[in-house]
Amino acid sequence: MSLTVRNVTLQDAQGIIDILNPIIEDGRYTILDSTFTLEEEQFFIQVFSENGVFSVAQHDETSEIVGFQTVEPFASYTRSFDHVGIIGTYVSANSRRQGVASSLFAGTFEKAKTMGYEKLFAYVREDNEAALNTYRKHGFEVIGRAKKHAKINGKYIDEILIEKFL
Repeated sequence: MSLTVRNVTLQDAQGIIDILNPIIEDGRYTILDSTFTLEEEQFFIQVFSENGVFSVAQHDETSEIVGFQTVEPFASYTRSFDHVGIIGTYVSANSRRQGVASSLFAGTFEKAKTMGYEKLFAYVREDNEAALNTYRKHGFEVIGRAKKHAKINGKYIDEILIEKFL
């Protein structure tokens, strides 16, 4: 699959929710529990931190957004964490295992480094083995477990804490 990884634009909002909302509705891969409207996603893009990275993977032939990745500052209440970012990765169901995540990671790692990030951190649902394997493949290491960290429909879910030094 031939892709272009680029910075998000407001026009990408529909493509992003076309990926994200089915993942949320599925209920197996994210702790997010409410879908997003076009207006909500457009607002999120507009107010996204200027200190963050928000990339989309666009299919070169169809121009479809097939994945996206964000890095947001770990905390805004202290400068002590300015070198740490929280990363999130999403790929459309019909584009998985085709190199989309690898393309996103390559671009995000470089951009994050130029912005002063030294470490990326993520929480991944314990039952999302595919995501854990993808992150491990790209150099992330498991550093812990947050027990009963999420509660969805009355069920507790542990989250696996992972990190990568850039």
